[in-house]
Amino acid sequence: MSTFTIKRVDRLVGMSVLGSLLMVWLVLTGFDAMTQLVRQLHNVGKNGYTLNNAIVYVLVTFPRRAYEMFGNAALIGGLLGLGGLASTGELTALRAAGMSRLRIAASAAGVIGVLIVGVVVLGETAAPWGDQQAQAMQLRLKAGNLGMATNSGLWARDGNNIINAKAAMLSARGTVQLADVRVFTMTDDGRLSRFDWARTAEHEGSQWMLHDVRSSVLDTQGVHTRKSDTQSWQSSLDPQVLAQNMIQPQYLSMRDLLGNMAYKERNGESPGSYAVAFWGRALYPLNVLVLVLCAMPFAFGTLRSGGLGKRMFVGMLLAIGWYFLQQALVNFGTVYGVPALPANLLPAIVLALAAWLYFRRHA
Repeated sequence: MSTFTIKRVDRLVGMSVLGSLLMVWLVLTGFDAMTQLVRQLHNVGKNGYTLNNAIVYVLVTFPRRAYEMFGNAALIGGLLGLGGLASTGELTALRAAGMSRLRIAASAAGVIGVLIVGVVVLGETAAPWGDQQAQAMQLRLKAGNLGMATNSGLWARDGNNIINAKAAMLSARGTVQLADVRVFTMTDDGRLSRFDWARTAEHEGSQWMLHDVRSSVLDTQGVHTRKSDTQSWQSSLDPQVLAQNMIQPQYLSMRDLLGNMAYKERNGESPGSYAVAFWGRALYPLNVLVLVLCAMPFAFGTLRSGGLGKRMFVGMLLAIGWYFLQQALVNFGTVYGVPALPANLLPAIVLALAAWLYFRRHA
């Protein structure tokens, strides 16, 4: 038959994989969270950073950790689930009953595919929100005059100046760049005496430079406005602190990545790491499914007689190998000017081709 209908054997395979996947996912994510909590404990007592802050930091970044760990959990959990069926002889019985390797792999991949939908939603909603909250906490930890609000961007106090920047990003030269910058200059009695708006602010050499500036000075005679292409800006904002605590592109939502890409393209800059991160997020479901599907042959062969330790070892080995393959091919494409989409698609194509050749050979 050409149609695919869910049968009891599909549920058997699916439930076995699901149980192993959830167990591995919880262990990997929990271990990563505990490791981060230990790191955060070293910051307790600095700039008012408390134990509660450390716990909250781990909790708000937990969705992102779960998103990142799902691929490895799906791979190891799939091998554990099918390997367990193989060790008890159930996988052999399914094959003897006429269930093909491709059908068994599809049953396992189907369960993972359903979970991926929820994981992608998590990665586009709770994970970016949590990372924004974590970024704000780290900014307050390392510089007491800095703060980050979810909707209104970066806020800082610099003497009599109050600074707001809607976005902070890395420029093509690797320097910190602030976008849509507002500088409010206050008098000693709290009145507004000057307002500067700049399209961008970038740290060049030892000072900040404002670009495409509109300045308004308030005095007893009214408001006086002037425009300039560039203007030196004396500010104590530490670009190194900003760079260390900016949200990395791979932690942004796809919508935010598209916004940063459009901003850079409007200013004649290459989207660079933002484009790589965007296509990495867009192709995330495909990469996970291809990775799991490619690992399925081990359950029919080398893992049949192996125990839990062997299956864990093979799973971790494949996960590490996939990570280095993906990073190498993406970085290779970036260095040699390959567009971000094919550079991110190439690792999945290589693995999909290997899996297709296997199933064709053993059909």
